[in-house]
Amino acid sequence: MRPNARLRGHCLRRCCVTLPDAVRGAGLTHGYRTAGRSLTALHEVTIAAAHGRITALVGPSGSGKSTLLRLLACLERPDEGRVEVGGTDVTALSARARRAVRRRRIGYVFQNPVDNLLDYLTVQEHLELAAKMRGTGLSLSLLERLGLDHRRGHRPRQLSGGEQQRTALAFAAAGDPDAVLADEPTAQLDRSSARLVAEAFRALAEAGQTVVVATHDPVLAEAADDVVELVDGRVR
Repeated sequence: MRPNARLRGHCLRRCCVTLPDAVRGAGLTHGYRTAGRSLTALHEVTIAAAHGRITALVGPSGSGKSTLLRLLACLERPDEGRVEVGGTDVTALSARARRAVRRRRIGYVFQNPVDNLLDYLTVQEHLELAAKMRGTGLSLSLLERLGLDHRRGHRPRQLSGGEQQRTALAFAAAGDPDAVLADEPTAQLDRSSARLVAEAFRALAEAGQTVVVATHDPVLAEAADDVVELVDGRVR
């Protein structure tokens, strides 16, 4: 595994990158109202994830990891600050335009494997659907990189939890989106399956894909190129 780079306020780079960051958040502040009171989940967080790298968001429960991930994935709009996807500021876009960005340029993986997949589609059919949604040609080389080539004709119920989550990664990464974002993707898996998922993330990064993962899992944190630690909604 590659050594981590501890970050303070933004992602540390190992080399110069001429392309814009795959996904970037600048000065992100966001809150929620619950039970008649307001809760600020993020305070002026800035983060940048470069092409071909794995960025891990770590920190205790309630630190703002999932909120930050949802903002970067265009699932929610920040109260303050902006989000850029592939150099495009998506914060000011209409809801319809943001949905288009999310569908075509962001791959998202939920922590529960079954929430990511459609029961009636095979592994290969998931990739065909993703390629169609993103307007690209189908490539099955991704299945080989993720160790799923022999499972291409199987449906989710025929797969193990680790295979389901690797299929979810393939589904999210198919069609070459700007970034793949994953929220606690190994939380439901045993150690062996978690390591296979970490290896799958590395395979995606080595193929040029950008990965941002919110996690408590030391296996995923160790697999990351960059680590952003959040405490009480702030970058530590």
